[in-house]
Amino acid sequence: MMTSQKKGSSVRPRLRWEKLLATLALALLLPAPAAAQKKPAALDREGHPWWRHAVFYEIYPRSFADSNNDGIGDLKGITSHLNYLKSLGVDAIWITPCFPSPQVDFGYDVSNYTDIEPMYGTLADFDGMVARGRKDHIRVVLDFVMNHTSDRHPWFLQSKSSRSSEYRDWYIWRDGKPPDVSQPPMPPLDPNAPGGEQPPNNWTSIFGGTAWKYDPTTQQWYYHFFDPAQPDLNWRNPKVHDAMFRAARFWFERGVAGFRLDAVDTLFEDPDLRDNPPLPNVILRDAAGNPLPNAVPGKDAYGMPLQRRIYNDNLPENHVVLQQLRQLADQYGAVLIGETWTENIAQLREYYGESKAEIQLPMDFLFANVNRLSAPEFRRQVALVESAGGWPVYLFSNHDITRAYNRYGGPHPTDQVAKLLAGLLLTLRGTPILYYGEELGMENRDPVSREEVQDPIGVRGWPLEKGRDGERTPMQWTSGPNAGFTSGKPWLPIAANYQTHNVESESRDPNSVLNFYRAAIRLRHRNMALVEGNYVALNERDPNVMAYLRQYRGHALLVALNMSPQAQTVSLDLSGQGYGVKARLHALLTSNAARDQKPASMKLEPYGVFIGELKK
Repeated sequence: MMTSQKKGSSVRPRLRWEKLLATLALALLLPAPAAAQKKPAALDREGHPWWRHAVFYEIYPRSFADSNNDGIGDLKGITSHLNYLKSLGVDAIWITPCFPSPQVDFGYDVSNYTDIEPMYGTLADFDGMVARGRKDHIRVVLDFVMNHTSDRHPWFLQSKSSRSSEYRDWYIWRDGKPPDVSQPPMPPLDPNAPGGEQPPNNWTSIFGGTAWKYDPTTQQWYYHFFDPAQPDLNWRNPKVHDAMFRAARFWFERGVAGFRLDAVDTLFEDPDLRDNPPLPNVILRDAAGNPLPNAVPGKDAYGMPLQRRIYNDNLPENHVVLQQLRQLADQYGAVLIGETWTENIAQLREYYGESKAEIQLPMDFLFANVNRLSAPEFRRQVALVESAGGWPVYLFSNHDITRAYNRYGGPHPTDQVAKLLAGLLLTLRGTPILYYGEELGMENRDPVSREEVQDPIGVRGWPLEKGRDGERTPMQWTSGPNAGFTSGKPWLPIAANYQTHNVESESRDPNSVLNFYRAAIRLRHRNMALVEGNYVALNERDPNVMAYLRQYRGHALLVALNMSPQAQTVSLDLSGQGYGVKARLHALLTSNAARDQKPASMKLEPYGVFIGELKK
């Protein structure tokens, strides 16, 4: 410390300038960190947020591309294929968790929120991916696991070390209940619990069994909505709130364009831990809506009582946190996408925010859970989300949901069905989210035995619950060994249709599913009616053909989708929209439908798609 410096001396100012010049010189030699690079504009030329016009693409990093041939995908693998995503027309990629993790739930059990899991790469690899994405105009969205951590996270290790730990209240710990001697003896729900002690309440885990695990060290139970290795955070503790918001800011500063918020409807629990009511007459069904063989009414795949989760799901306190997170995201022009499993459209509406803004894009799983091709049902769900008052977001599949190619194509899927789904997803008013490989017609490859299962819910629930491995198989790049994903042993088997449904083969075929997706996305980007136009349902009593208009500033596009396996002829009356009997159609994109069509008599082959511009 310089205590003898005289007033008016020029020594200190000169030193400051020398340091500044040296810093500037060094800055010219070093590449700018990702956070310092120019950020993409948050609004387009007309003032619309970027995410309204974006096509999102979900990537499961373990399964997308393996750069080091260890059988597991990684960040460098994603970066090496950004050119493919650019050619597809993708504007943003959502990457499922790539943070450090024991991988019990393949990344959704986070042990460090501000680093990269070594099997996927490094922070430098992440920065390189973000920087390359900016060059290709592809934003990066991360999966933010807010509800729980890994049981190996330092916070939880401290929390379970002692009842007096400063981290004890970061998680939800409670005393158990003594056995009810007036009832027949119950089997112990946790073998470590002493003397038949029971959990604090009847809540069950969606991964099987009770939602409580007994800890012999501190002789209390902790709550886990998911796997026992995923203890729930206590969001009623302000320290938890602050720590998680610091983690969010860390990634925003690093150039992340937003978050997909995992299990965001489960952040809070009833402080009184009241029992959930049972669902005694409900029976488990498969993705097509058929009752599962051997399913027991009122029981889940693990033999536990089914229940309505009214005391540990979709509580009002969730919305306060989301309003605050939205304020933080808005500082960066970022988007929040919600994994919002809601029972009805009123619940979905709440996640947009009523008094204050919340999630820009809450996922509409009511739409995604339409498990059959049904024009009336899809029409009904679109009308519901249109009434919600926010900007819709649509998807068919993701890492937790059976692939659309199987769900809608049945036991013998066809590429025509895949193109039909693309025609619907990419022409509705709202933001579409594609699941990797959906644009190829990738199919599920479900485990054939319990020994083959890797997903923890499949290990516990087999055979009623086979787990989610089937929809997470490696991306199909070529028809060569391991579908071009790796030269090592892939962590999951390759789906059976990889020799015909892969990027290399389909790129050469003008009639492939991939090239139909490319054409549909290109049309969406070039035609404002498809991104900003209003939605007008047509012919609403037709049981087979879903038809609608997209109208924007005097321009109108007509979409007609035959959701049946038979050819259909449909007559559309457009007089109410200002189009007379002489109205003409200029075909823009078709599949299994003639390009020369008139609204009064449209002919669509099985699963036919027609998208055309209306002219008076």
